[in-house]
Amino acid sequence: MCGIAGWVDWERDLGNEHRVLDAMTGTLVPRGPDDGGTWLSRQAALGHRRLAVVDVEGGRQPMTAARDGEAPCVVTFSGEIYNFRELRRLLTSCGHRFRTSSDTEVLLRSYLEWGAECVTRLDGMFAFALWDPGRRALLLARDRLGVKPLYFLPYQNGVVFGSELKTLLAHPFARPEVTPDGLAAMLCVTPVPGRSVFRRIRAVRPGHLVLADAAGRRERPYWRLESHEHPDDHPTTVRTVRRLLKDAVERQLVSDVPIGALLSGGLDSSAITALAADVIGHDGVTPTYSVGFQDQEKYFTPDATRPEQDSVFAHSVAETLRTRHTEILLHTEDVLRARSEVLRARDVPGFADINAAQYLMFRVVKKEVTVVLSGDAADESLGGYPWFHSPAARAQHALPWAAIPQSVCPVLDGDLRRRVARHLTDDHAQAMTEVPRLPGEDPLGTRIRELFHLNLTRWLPLMLDFTDRTSMRAGLEVRVPFCDHRLVEYLWNTPWHLKSPGGRVKGLLRDAMAGALPAHVLGRRKTSFPVNVHPDYEAGLREQMRAELSDRNSALSPLVDRAALLALLARPCDSPGMWRVRDTLALLLQTAEWLRAYRVVLC
Repeated sequence: MCGIAGWVDWERDLGNEHRVLDAMTGTLVPRGPDDGGTWLSRQAALGHRRLAVVDVEGGRQPMTAARDGEAPCVVTFSGEIYNFRELRRLLTSCGHRFRTSSDTEVLLRSYLEWGAECVTRLDGMFAFALWDPGRRALLLARDRLGVKPLYFLPYQNGVVFGSELKTLLAHPFARPEVTPDGLAAMLCVTPVPGRSVFRRIRAVRPGHLVLADAAGRRERPYWRLESHEHPDDHPTTVRTVRRLLKDAVERQLVSDVPIGALLSGGLDSSAITALAADVIGHDGVTPTYSVGFQDQEKYFTPDATRPEQDSVFAHSVAETLRTRHTEILLHTEDVLRARSEVLRARDVPGFADINAAQYLMFRVVKKEVTVVLSGDAADESLGGYPWFHSPAARAQHALPWAAIPQSVCPVLDGDLRRRVARHLTDDHAQAMTEVPRLPGEDPLGTRIRELFHLNLTRWLPLMLDFTDRTSMRAGLEVRVPFCDHRLVEYLWNTPWHLKSPGGRVKGLLRDAMAGALPAHVLGRRKTSFPVNVHPDYEAGLREQMRAELSDRNSALSPLVDRAALLALLARPCDSPGMWRVRDTLALLLQTAEWLRAYRVVLC
């Protein structure tokens, strides 16, 4: 796993732009703490920071390769190609000769053999930039589900690109300019495909290519979901899901550095850990990790979002699978302090306490391993969220998580509040035009398909962004077997009655993992990522918000309804559920810090 950066210009000589490229690449040191490199020519400058995972000695980047008699192509690549060994054998049969054992060289030679269409052969999580001097062309590509990030800034004669927004902002052509609509979109929490919060900076969409040369820029999908009839009965579907998931786990266990698993004790992470242990062997050497908070038992109150605590389940699964388990307990003051660090990791405000807990956990995990498997992305393909199962939620033709920004709206300035409402409506309407329909599908099936599309194209990118930024800030690679595109494609067309047989939430996955996990874990209710419920955490947020509002020059002043925010602070107790009063306070405090730290220009 790594960070990439670069600049291509068809008119300017970039051969001496070391200072700019070094500044951009320098923003990515946490993503790639092991090594760094740059490559410059007249028209292209590519930078790289490396977290060494495969071929530690031979996989340095940027990397070059050429066919006989041709100018060498150069690539800067972030991610992992899980089928690189199969591709290497195929390319060898085509006459290619390899000088390293890395997946990076396989990617580069795949381009030499098949051109831009090589991405259709890649199984993995990746973002890369490839400069082809013979064609004077730049290729940007991102994996099918968008596990790895990639941003770019197009301008008249060139393109600037990088793994993170801060990477582009280190370039003199980029400006931290945010329009009112961009600010409203940010407060709606889920990203719009292809956009970033900053004006002019775009994101490469999942499953897309960007091809740029002196004649212009073209973006096109190389992968998309397709709807068709599902031919398999329930037993066949169960076996297929088990086979696909196990194969994804086995592929993603390839590593030349220590590897472990995140194990919350929930169904998804337990399934991944069980399949990994089956591949590695039940010998107690697989390290697993979970996270919690000090004094959680004292202050925890069950609710619909978090009906129970994870700890007992995580330890039960670890004992069953004989893993070497570590429960990481976080302190309130550490979570409060980490809010600034995760802001700089993500470059935009977000779910401050969840992101802080993720980062603090990953920082501890990194001390023992460099790679972990995660159960992320199961709910988006298997229908684990409450809005899939509530008739009232299904009947609301809106973004299922709209209640989050709607909870923030009452304390926003009137114009910003209206923009948030309009964005929620417009984004949902746009998403509905993108759904691959299945002719003749019944109304319930159609609506469920729409919900899955919303989750895979709007909600999942947010969850993947959280994990990528907070893990890579700690120099840790997180792999996501549930994002295997073959599994996602199969589940996309699996009917609802097979995904949720007998009304059981994620019953298909429970059936697929029968016999591999304890019964009380197979039957466990969904519990969201743990949050800090200690009263000192909320008290700290309230104190910080009062201090923010006492500053007449507060960056928040133009954005909020001061009276409404003061009234919120006067409320004596928090609300339970997916989004709480403390989450609103944390988001606004992060927004104020973001406006200052990134010198955001509201335009």
